[in-house]
Amino acid sequence: MMVAPPRMNLRRAASYNNNNNNNNTTNSQHDGSGLGPLSATSSRFGFNHLLVLASSPPPSPSLPRPAESPRRKRPRGAVPSTRRIRRLLCSGGLLVVLWLIARLLLRGGEVLDEGIDGVPLDGLPDFPTPVVVGLGRGQSSSASRWTVSIPRGHPFPLSISQYAAMADSCRDIASLLGHPRPVHAVLPSHRKPDRYYVDVDEAERAGLLPPASVGAVQPQRSGHFVGLDAAAMAGKPVCESSLTFVLESADAGLGRSLMLTWILYALAKEQRSAFFIDDSRWAYGKYKDILQPPPQPACRPPPRHQMVPCPAQARHLVVSVATASDVLPVLLARHGASSQRRLLDLARLGYRHLFSLVKGDADYVAGRIRHLRDKAGGSVPPAPIVGLHIRRGDRHPFEFQYRDTYIPTEIFAERAQRLVEAHYNETTTAGAGAAVTVLASDDPTIHSQSDFSDAMLAQQRIRLASNKEANSEKTKTNPDPHFMHRFTEEGQGWEGGFFSLIFWNLGAQRKNNGDDARSPTPSEQTLRLRGFIARAYMMDLAVLAGASDKVVCAVSAMGCRLLAVMMGWERGIEQGAWVNVDRGGHGWTGL
Repeated sequence: MMVAPPRMNLRRAASYNNNNNNNNTTNSQHDGSGLGPLSATSSRFGFNHLLVLASSPPPSPSLPRPAESPRRKRPRGAVPSTRRIRRLLCSGGLLVVLWLIARLLLRGGEVLDEGIDGVPLDGLPDFPTPVVVGLGRGQSSSASRWTVSIPRGHPFPLSISQYAAMADSCRDIASLLGHPRPVHAVLPSHRKPDRYYVDVDEAERAGLLPPASVGAVQPQRSGHFVGLDAAAMAGKPVCESSLTFVLESADAGLGRSLMLTWILYALAKEQRSAFFIDDSRWAYGKYKDILQPPPQPACRPPPRHQMVPCPAQARHLVVSVATASDVLPVLLARHGASSQRRLLDLARLGYRHLFSLVKGDADYVAGRIRHLRDKAGGSVPPAPIVGLHIRRGDRHPFEFQYRDTYIPTEIFAERAQRLVEAHYNETTTAGAGAAVTVLASDDPTIHSQSDFSDAMLAQQRIRLASNKEANSEKTKTNPDPHFMHRFTEEGQGWEGGFFSLIFWNLGAQRKNNGDDARSPTPSEQTLRLRGFIARAYMMDLAVLAGASDKVVCAVSAMGCRLLAVMMGWERGIEQGAWVNVDRGGHGWTGL
């Protein structure tokens, strides 16, 4: 006999929750509704009545009370021991950091450093380097001093790598012995000299360095100062302070060295220091073969071991292209040269005193300028002269869209045409739009382009030859290919502009590997070829600046910046005679 199982009753027992029944009865009296359906299919059915709470009575008096979870047995407010330890460590670390910051602020950033030892007099290194003097172990670093030690017999000038390494060493030792600055002094103060530095001459008089008479050795190479005669300088006193610019550079370009020479001369003149130029290892040969020597001071250079590359406050400072980025900002800040106008005025002061071509080139430039002006003045009204300086080679524009190539020649031509139209619009007499265009470029093929077919070269005394011109003379002698003749190397032209690789290999044989290091002593023929390039560069700039009413160039090229200096701020920048077509037409920048 089959008995059907009883149906599950999902209704709540009366003893399960009497409060709910009473509440439901009360609510039904107010809103007229009774208890909702309690079936499993009802929308008001919920599973809350199936949850057994610890605080509620058991479903049945016969069932035992549910056991509590072990996790609920922990008293309220209890914190794990690891969390408490972590909070204590974080609080303690924060207090230590705050204490250290307060200590630095109260003491002005001075700390004790017992790990620095001064170099004894008999233990000076045999290579140029900054050293700590007059300090023993256990003394406070507030009594430390440092100076620069150069062996007496060391050749002068130092190499480029030595000057760069010494600049880094000076910066490191100054930050170490100059004591960490307070937290609020984030940026270094270029106007304040390092009070812990002792000049070489003062260190020798104070006994911190051996006197010059002890172990005096004649240097193997004492440098070559432009325009100085050793016999004439012998009777003059040693300069109280001096600034020497070393022309040697790893950069094949000439413009940066020329700009630095002008600025440094002006700074030396303002601080009443003697100015010297060393060309003993200049890649372009002798300075006097390109430009006239600078004005001579009424004193002679100091001993070579006293001429140091750092710090900028040194009495006898040596500056090279490798150290200019460290020294020049300090010198400019000391003289308040914080604006571009101030920097251009300094460079122009040096230009007026130093830019003097050798006699033959100067006479040619003067005649060339007269010829261009006579040609422009032959028309009525006088035609404007527009100079174009176009740099190619390994110098690329600042403009983003041309950063991997060059600014098209059409941009130079269009800007020149707009300048000519503006010139005639400003004149009262209507003209035919004639103009004289003067072109200077490191690429000899630029002049053959259609945009500049009627342009005149800035100078024709020394020109860079193209590959076609370089090989034309050799093909004239034996044009017949069947004729037996001695092998001659193919000529190398300047197709595409000035490239550093071509410059460094001037005069080298073709069998020379490009991976081999450059010869430290170039031959006389190589220096002569490089000197021709420098003279052509100088004459191009002189003609463009002296003859042009307007100059169009790209500021990414150093020659363009030099032209602005040669024209002056009022004429070039304020009156608009200097026109830049690079970087969205932004203004002049220095170095």
